[in-house]
Amino acid sequence: TGTLTEGKPQLVALAPHHISRGDLLAWSAAIQSGSEHPLGKAVTQLAAQEHSPVPTATDVRAVAGRGMAATVSGRALRLGSPRFMQELQVDISPFAAQADALEAEGRTVSYLAAVTDGMDGTGSAGSAGSASTTDKPTLLGLLAFGDSVKSTAAPAIALLHTLGIQTALLTGDNPGSANAVAQALGITTVYAQVLPGDKARIVDELKAQTAARGGRVAMVGDGINDAPALAAADVGIAMSTGTDVAMHAAGITLMHGNPALVANAIDISRRTYAKIRQNLFWAFVYNLVGIPLAAFGLLNPMVAGAAMAFSSVSVVMNALLLRRWKGRPT
Repeated sequence: TGTLTEGKPQLVALAPHHISRGDLLAWSAAIQSGSEHPLGKAVTQLAAQEHSPVPTATDVRAVAGRGMAATVSGRALRLGSPRFMQELQVDISPFAAQADALEAEGRTVSYLAAVTDGMDGTGSAGSAGSASTTDKPTLLGLLAFGDSVKSTAAPAIALLHTLGIQTALLTGDNPGSANAVAQALGITTVYAQVLPGDKARIVDELKAQTAARGGRVAMVGDGINDAPALAAADVGIAMSTGTDVAMHAAGITLMHGNPALVANAIDISRRTYAKIRQNLFWAFVYNLVGIPLAAFGLLNPMVAGAAMAFSSVSVVMNALLLRRWKGRPT
């Protein structure tokens, strides 16, 4: 979200279960009030458009990589991913067929459930793993979100491939929508339903695999959940349209949200490194020839000074050739 897609998802489906559609939207919006996450904004925007009264939520907190928890109108509610629901032991089978169809279309599916207060699915005291059988959570509804892939994303991936760079998609989203996006973009390696900490672990594993071949791993992201992986990668590349945390964790910040700029950043980096090697080579040649001649008195001081000046000028002029680089069209 926001890296390969527009980052402006919309709520495309609401399926209540044992409650009304209005309550499903209102309670979900209450949990997401004040959230900066794109999915949260989609819920609150739809509630505002439909003039749905949103109750006040208390004890609001984020459950990292899973969803949100809050108390609304005296009910302990949890809103989040299928993984979150599984950890809470929520039975989501009533929406199994609908969820599979939505995921196959590239939609992101979330669920709302009422639980016993204290259940958070993280394995801590009072979590789903320790809940009694008499306090089973109740499924309240399904929410599906749709986001469009950036028009520049597919050409950007193709350009990276032409540069000899392998690509992989790491996302916390479900496998269905992750595979749909990857197929549209030509990405063959997909890691779906990945938690923030697992992103960093996968990056470390890829670094170990590529180090033997002299390769490097770059991570491109824009969200808070991407920050650990951006810091773990050999090169972290953040989008300026993303969060400040991601930009602080990355070594490179692209000034626009265009993924095609990733290839340009790599291209100019390679050209700059090549110029450094060229300049070091010519500086070494000048000194290799000039120093022995000067040491044996075979080089006039005036000529030596002129040669030294010419060496500096040639190195600078060679470096200035980079100014002709305009980048690939984006």
